[in-house]
Formats: sequence, structure tokens, C-alpha cells
Amino acid sequence: MIKGKKIFITGGAGFIGSTLIGRLVEENPIVAYDNLARNALQSQAYKDHPNLQLIVGDVLDYDHLAKTMAGADIIVHCAAIAGIDTVVKNTVKTMRVNMVGSANVLEAASKLDHCDRVVCFSTSEVFGTNAFRSSELDKTSIGKVGEARWTYAVSKLAEEHLAIAYFQDQRLPVTVVRPFNVYGPGQVGEGALRIFIQRALKNETIQINGDGTQIRAWCYVDDMVRGTLLAMEHPKAVGESINIGNQRAVTTIYGLANTVIRVLGSKSKIEFVYKDYADVELRIPNVSKARDLIGFEAEVDLDEGIHRTAEYYRKS
Repeated sequence: MIKGKKIFITGGAGFIGSTLIGRLVEENPIVAYDNLARNALQSQAYKDHPNLQLIVGDVLDYDHLAKTMAGADIIVHCAAIAGIDTVVKNTVKTMRVNMVGSANVLEAASKLDHCDRVVCFSTSEVFGTNAFRSSELDKTSIGKVGEARWTYAVSKLAEEHLAIAYFQDQRLPVTVVRPFNVYGPGQVGEGALRIFIQRALKNETIQINGDGTQIRAWCYVDDMVRGTLLAMEHPKAVGESINIGNQRAVTTIYGLANTVIRVLGSKSKIEFVYKDYADVELRIPNVSKARDLIGFEAEVDLDEGIHRTAEYYRKS
């Protein structure tokens, strides 16, 4: 249990960052540093908690970032340009924010008088188009140069290399987490499962890009947050990259749409639409390292996660 630590979270107003705040804000002072491009924090019950300070800022602004990070014990770096549609429309910005912004966070953290842990968020996209039970030691893949989608993967992979370099060269206590298809209440921006659920609740047509045979493993946000909390304090996590996901919640995108319809008793129809960008055909993690090293295992199955997420959107 983390208590009495000053925690600095970049992207703290985002989906995962704001959910993480909810688990920490009662026992710790928290600074959420965010440009508010996507604001999930505004809908959280604890958005005005006295332990929470929201600072509007950009990770590309090193001086402001370093100034506001001063005194932090734990840094969690969630801020990034993400989401396929957003990435392919903003490739230069994606590379700059995810690489230069991450470099700024790590450099500022290295200048702190004291630092318990820096947790950097990478992505399962570093495994490329076909990733079956991928472990942390598997070769990463960054796709074809010029294919806009892969700017996200290569920028996050660069962040990983830099984070581990700071650990190796400067002994900065860094941990990297690789999330696999996180979903749940409060998700903002893009996300297939969120869109499927919202459409199913209204009995609207669910659109699938391509033929729907793409395979994913879906991780409920509470599981992702538990994995992050372990990465923030477990001594064995330092200097490691760790997959966080649910390797049992596996289905094709077509199967996912049908599962959502079944679980919610929806009358939605399914239609297939053309996709004009590179896609990931298979992405399933091996999470044995997370289990053996820090004691993490996902607990929420897909049906239950869909129920919980749908209940949130019914009320919002």
C-alpha cells in the first residue's frame, strides 16, 4: 500500500491516469500534469479532492514540467499521443510527444533529489502485427517506415529503450509497463470496446473495421491499475519491462461485438467497413513475468468487464 508519497502523474486526466488517481488520492498528495486534450478526470467523483492538484501543462515544455515535478517521490508517465485515428493524422506530433516528451520526463526525474520510482507506459504495439503469447524477451517490431500507424509503436519503443538506459546508466529506479488493450468505465478517445458498448446500449449498428478476424486480449482498467500499483512499489520491478494484460480474455473483433450484444441483450446489428490503415492481426500477451516477478494476475473476465463498463455508461 502506497501512503504519504507525493505522486506526479503525467496524463493524469486521461483514462488510465485518472483511474489510478482514484486508488491513491486518499492516502497521497497527487499532481496530475495534463494538457487536457482528453479529460476523463472531470467525470470522476474525486476530481476536486483536497489531495489532488491538476496542473495544465505539456510534456514538451521541459522547464514547466521539471518545476512542477519538484518534490515528487513517484512519477508515473502516462502522457502520450495514442489511438490509431489520432496517430495517423498527427504523425510528427506523435513522435515528438512520445519521444521528446518522455525524454523530458526521464531527465527531470533524474534531477530530483529523491525518487522512489518512475513508471513509464509503453504499449503492446511494440510487438508488431502478429504477437501470440508475447513475452518481454521477444523481439519487438516497428513495422514499415512510412506507415503512419507504426509511428506510435516506434515512439513508445524509443521511450522504453531510453527509460532502461536511465536505469542502467544513472540508476534511476525505472519500471516500464506494456498495457494490452485496456478498457473500462471512463475511457475517453478511441477504443473499440467502449464504442461497441455505447452503440449496443442504444441498439445502434456496430461497425467493424476489416473482416473482424483480428484477435485481441482485453484487460479491464481495474486490473491495469493493480498492475501499475505493483510496478510503482515492488522492488523487483525496477529496471524491468512488464506486460500487463489478461491473456484469458481473448476473442476476435467479430466475436467481441457478438459478446457485447449477448451480454447486454442488445438488438444491434453488425456491419463490416473498409479500413485504410495497417492493422494488428494478433495480439495476446504472455503475463507470466508479471505473475512471477510482482504477483500480478488479471481478475476481471470479459463478460464481467462489459457489464461494469456498460453500467457506467448507462449512468453517465
